[in-house]
Amino acid sequence: MEQDITVVNCPNCGKPVIWGEESPYRPFCSKRCQLIDLGEWADEEKRIPSNDDMSESDSWSEEP
Repeated sequence: MEQDITVVNCPNCGKPVIWGEESPYRPFCSKRCQLIDLGEWADEEKRIPSNDDMSESDSWSEEP
């Protein structure tokens, strides 16, 4: 039985990466690309968009 191989592009450099056990840093092609991405999140260059500008702690301090 033939198994389908899934290939994705590294989110950092765009290099093709096989999605499987042979690619331990997936979806990244290497530890280097993984760490570059982590650094961008840590420096707040990347973030998950939000429609709500209030922090969770602000919502708890409001009176009903």
